[in-house]
Amino acid sequence: MSEDRVAVATGGCQCGAVRYALYVTPQKAHVCHCRMCQRATGGLFAALAGAPKADVAWTRGSPAVFRSSNLATRQFCRDCGTPLGFAYDLPEARAYVTIGSLDHPERVPVLMQYGVESQLPWVTFNEHVPTEETAADPKVAAFFAGLRSLQG
Repeated sequence: MSEDRVAVATGGCQCGAVRYALYVTPQKAHVCHCRMCQRATGGLFAALAGAPKADVAWTRGSPAVFRSSNLATRQFCRDCGTPLGFAYDLPEARAYVTIGSLDHPERVPVLMQYGVESQLPWVTFNEHVPTEETAADPKVAAFFAGLRSLQG
């Protein structure tokens, strides 16, 4: 990562031990209602925005990493517990940061909702935003067919 790159977006954990920079505009902002994301965040869904892996850098400290499945890892602050990121193991996959950990989350509107088959029935959220079930796309369904959760 070149020292002269200019961050387009920055963020970090609540205690300040871990900070990151995105060197492109956050992409594919979405929420995921899947059960794994609910458990990983302790919330009703995960709100994530991505960038190519080469355009995401940890600028202070480094996050702890939890392998939540055989296909992906999740990053968080080992000191305060803030969920910070998510990445599939595929080299071409984006790295995602949690929208709530961005310094300016208001600049990253949610464009899609995934995993709506696990959306809690009493959650109404962004009804105008398109939704997709996890297995709706055959290529996505094939990828997730091999998923094995490593969450407790």
